[in-house]
Amino acid sequence: MHCNQCQQVLNGIACTTVGVCGKKPEVHGLQENLIYSMKGISAYAYHARELGYVDEEIDAFLAEGLYATLTNVDFDLDALLDLSLKSGEITIRAMNLLKKAHNETFGEMQPAKVSTGTSAGPGILVTGHNMKALYELLKQAEPRGVNVYTHSEMLPAHGYPKLKAFTNLKGNLGKAWFDQRRLFASFPGAILGTSNCVLIPPESYRSRMFTHGIARLPGVEHIDGYDFSKLIAKAEDLPPLKDEPGQVELTTGFGDNVVLPLAGKMLDLVKTGKIRHFFLVGGCDAPGSVRNYYRELVEKAPKDTVILTLACGKFRFNDLDLGDIEGIPRLLDMGQCNDAISAIRVASALAEALGCTVNDLPLTLVLSWMEQKAVAILMALLHLGIKGIYLGPTLPAWLTPELVAKLQDAFDLRLTSNAEEDLAKILG
Repeated sequence: MHCNQCQQVLNGIACTTVGVCGKKPEVHGLQENLIYSMKGISAYAYHARELGYVDEEIDAFLAEGLYATLTNVDFDLDALLDLSLKSGEITIRAMNLLKKAHNETFGEMQPAKVSTGTSAGPGILVTGHNMKALYELLKQAEPRGVNVYTHSEMLPAHGYPKLKAFTNLKGNLGKAWFDQRRLFASFPGAILGTSNCVLIPPESYRSRMFTHGIARLPGVEHIDGYDFSKLIAKAEDLPPLKDEPGQVELTTGFGDNVVLPLAGKMLDLVKTGKIRHFFLVGGCDAPGSVRNYYRELVEKAPKDTVILTLACGKFRFNDLDLGDIEGIPRLLDMGQCNDAISAIRVASALAEALGCTVNDLPLTLVLSWMEQKAVAILMALLHLGIKGIYLGPTLPAWLTPELVAKLQDAFDLRLTSNAEEDLAKILG
């Protein structure tokens, strides 16, 4: 990239710099990290704003952060690292804001069992993150007898009282976002993409797919606003789904409002040695067998451990029946990636009750990263001073060895390796 402010270019000398003109790889890397984090913040703020919730401090930071990434503005590593950590602080504000918007609009989450099968009749499959779009669709489709199914990060919708009250909200189909081309091709109904994590469709289902809001795809009809009549009509015109039970039943809806009242019992089980350790295993999933690490970790976690999970990373293992510990489910799905705020609240409450810091809890975070919101959440956890996080299956490419060393020195950030070996280190 040639920079028109580069002195070499001004002097008529060809510029050979690749990337950000004149900047060390570490500076470039921190700027990339900041931009990725701000993209994640923007996603949460966007969905909160759709529901009428705004925060001027979030908007102000986005302007500041983007400005700091302009050419020849900030070359200071420590200042840029501080900005990345501040993005973590703002991520917490954004997650709190969206959690408030969801709770006050759709009611607080409640545990729910979710079918993975289909019901007879016309159907629509919804993917993405947008609860507002799902609500409006359910409201319009219910009188017409059109069933609605969730996919990937829409699974937690089944935990919100005002959403699961709709009789036409049925099960959850498929797993994480990247199974779309296989799943959508076999699904005979209409399809709606509502946010990021949509894939360009092949011809096999392009005519049956619609987008809404921020999502747009070439050759796919886009719905402006919340009039879903075309989508519903398409579902009515397509072959109806059959009544087929799913192979497994999933659980979701364990928000902090559900888990916090159990904190006293959890602490008693910790003190009596019946709960040895808590794991937060979640994040963004992506293709590749290397991510089977997370399933292996959960499968091999001893029966006296509890697994908290969130985001689409849970689809690597949320079909497992882990049982319970004296009525406390061993697998607690806390929701979408933005519901990381619930996990933070639970960890903070347990630490306060025990009179220690979060880092002193019998708790380990094992996270998978793939896209921007995962970076924002990682910055939020680092902003809170949480140490010893396991991150995998690889580190973000923009983290140079010098930056990795900085993070390891400050936060004891660790890279996942072998599930069995990592368990031994954590529990040893």
